Amino acid sequence: MAEIKVPELAESITEGTIAQWLKQPGEQVEKGEYIVELETDKVNVEVISEEAGVIKELKADEGDTVEVGQVIAIVQAGEGEEPSSDSAEPKQEEKPADTDTAVKTKSDTPDNSGEEAEEVKKGRTIASPSARKLAREKGIDLSEVSPVDPMGRIRKQDVESHSSKPAAPQKQESKPAAAKQSAPKKEDTKPVVREKMSRRRQTIANRLVEVQQTAAMLTTFNEIDMTHVMDLRKRKKDKFFETNDVRLGFMSFFTKAVVAALKKYPYVNAEIDGDEVVLKKYYDVGVAVSTDDGLVVPIVRNCDRKNFAEIEGEIVELAKKAKNKKLQLSDLQGGSFTITNGGVFGSLLSTPILNGPQVGILGMHTIQLRPVAIDAERMENRPMMYIALSYDHRIIDGKEAVSFLAMVKKLLENPEDLLLEG
Repeated sequence: MAEIKVPELAESITEGTIAQWLKQPGEQVEKGEYIVELETDKVNVEVISEEAGVIKELKADEGDTVEVGQVIAIVQAGEGEEPSSDSAEPKQEEKPADTDTAVKTKSDTPDNSGEEAEEVKKGRTIASPSARKLAREKGIDLSEVSPVDPMGRIRKQDVESHSSKPAAPQKQESKPAAAKQSAPKKEDTKPVVREKMSRRRQTIANRLVEVQQTAAMLTTFNEIDMTHVMDLRKRKKDKFFETNDVRLGFMSFFTKAVVAALKKYPYVNAEIDGDEVVLKKYYDVGVAVSTDDGLVVPIVRNCDRKNFAEIEGEIVELAKKAKNKKLQLSDLQGGSFTITNGGVFGSLLSTPILNGPQVGILGMHTIQLRPVAIDAERMENRPMMYIALSYDHRIIDGKEAVSFLAMVKKLLENPEDLLLEG
């Protein structure tokens, strides 16, 4: 018999959420095999079994919050039970897709069946724990849910199906007490879908609010003529790909320009610790990546020591890991400055929010042809990009911020200079 506990996650993370059980009670598990996926504030972590055997019991449902060291499953040495003994209720075997209700052992089934029969006699609604939990989160009355199970047991998918249906006004009218309780929420009379925020989305929301409340955040803007960078990239991209097996993008140019500017203006590469300013003598640049679960900022380490190909290759690798939910906590910790590119989604201009405790973030935007005055006589259409620097005004003065952004502009409009600065 072995207990599966929530492992140590990171110094600042003490709890997580059960995102998905990869094994169910009665299933065989090998030593070192993944049995559950935990969602933490930053990344998803898969937990392994330290012993081979059979999953005897799950002590937490999907969606439950669990703490480090908490027992979440029991593994018993031996082999799995025969399919015919998974449940004493033959009707249950007809619904193999239902993974919300834990598989019962022989000793548990008679007691549970008796309890359910007693509940039916009393006219109470029979529902699985996961169905009750989901109903509470969505504010659904279980008595209004129509079960698919011929025995009348409500399962999680029944609640999900019910929540996707338009609200029935006549039912609300027949229940004045319920209508009275929900009166302040007038929008509930219209079809709505309530979704519980994921742990990561809650963390993102809390951190963004915290930054805005604790930092004296200000944003300054400039624009870059991307003509020379685009020409250089066009001339060199094929040879670059043949040599390095990675495509030459814009991010390596911006990263190199940012590192050069950080060296000249070190307070942009700092953070505040109490009444001290910590000036960082390393250049670990975070690159914001959008995923289905929200924005994550993996770190490209030691950018001052990497060439263009190494930076591009690492950004591609980190982006793949982010989209496949394979990022490790070490990939996200310790950055000194952040670059975010809203231009890939068509953003023309924005004010990025600081990625605390950092005090600077550079926002890139979409490249757009705009008329530019070349001199007093000539106008030309040039590929222009607005850039934005959000900074913490507590330690960075306006002059320093504007000068930082002006240097980034100068280097990108003369990309050959990046070789000298790098």
